[in-house]
Amino acid sequence: MSLDPKARELLAMVYRVNAPRFHDLSVSQARHATQKLMFAFRPEAPAVASTVEVPIPRPNGTVLLARLYRPLGSHASESTALLIYFHGGGWCTGDLSSYDVLCRELANLSGAAVLSVDYRLAPEHPFPAAVHDAWLAFEWSSENAGLLGVDPERLALGGDSAGGNLAIVTAIEARERAMPMPVALALIYPSTQIHSNRPSRDRFADGYFLDRETLRWFYERYFAEAAEAETWRASPMFASSLTGLPPFVMVTAGCDPLTDDCLAFAARCEAEGGQVLHRHFDGMVHGFVPLGKFFEQGNEAVRCISSYLKGALAVS
Repeated sequence: MSLDPKARELLAMVYRVNAPRFHDLSVSQARHATQKLMFAFRPEAPAVASTVEVPIPRPNGTVLLARLYRPLGSHASESTALLIYFHGGGWCTGDLSSYDVLCRELANLSGAAVLSVDYRLAPEHPFPAAVHDAWLAFEWSSENAGLLGVDPERLALGGDSAGGNLAIVTAIEARERAMPMPVALALIYPSTQIHSNRPSRDRFADGYFLDRETLRWFYERYFAEAAEAETWRASPMFASSLTGLPPFVMVTAGCDPLTDDCLAFAARCEAEGGQVLHRHFDGMVHGFVPLGKFFEQGNEAVRCISSYLKGALAVS
């Protein structure tokens, strides 16, 4: 698989001479670098009908912060569908501000409201803090749909990379608890298995943005105990069954070490009766979707996901 010229251009910037590698950065430096990249290459922010900060109460008295986007053209009295979105960043980086444009685009193009979740990050809050926050966001939104102005029967979960992992894990959790399931999932190169020997892990281990050392950097900070990575709440591929999960759209990148894990997960879901729409982008690297100012393929992926959600969340 050859790199797209634009991907090669991005990598030349990332791996320029004397530039520090991601795995050599401190946590604060890594977060700043991630935000800087997102702000530099994301599209211009489109207008939406409204944005509202949503504090979701935790049982311990603290709050989980989220941001609600209502699509342009919707009315406050209108009950829309809802996409609960978990950002990427290896469970260690990423924030609401960096994903503001992507969530605005998804809201406008899908016609659904989008709730972007500011889940707790490692290493300050290691596994399973992010998993607990993802579940809380889904459970609270389901129970407080009227407060959000959304239809509780038209909820979807989505996310990219680590966020896609959280979306899958939350859906499995809903099934395990016999709770109402989300209608659909929107998965952008999700992390489906922490440790893997599938070919893409070696093929794109170095020099393709999400390299082997960067993955290790994330995993060492997300997990306090190595054994946690082998549980289904960390590696949903290890769930005893994937039967009953919602239908989903999955976006993958051609030059991504996680691609073969994504494909294996999708294949297993289909083998166990699930419905999958897969959209593959040749020559792209992990993380391309929010960078639509630089990658036209990112914009195409957003349109594809939004079109899928529009159909899946339509009023029957």
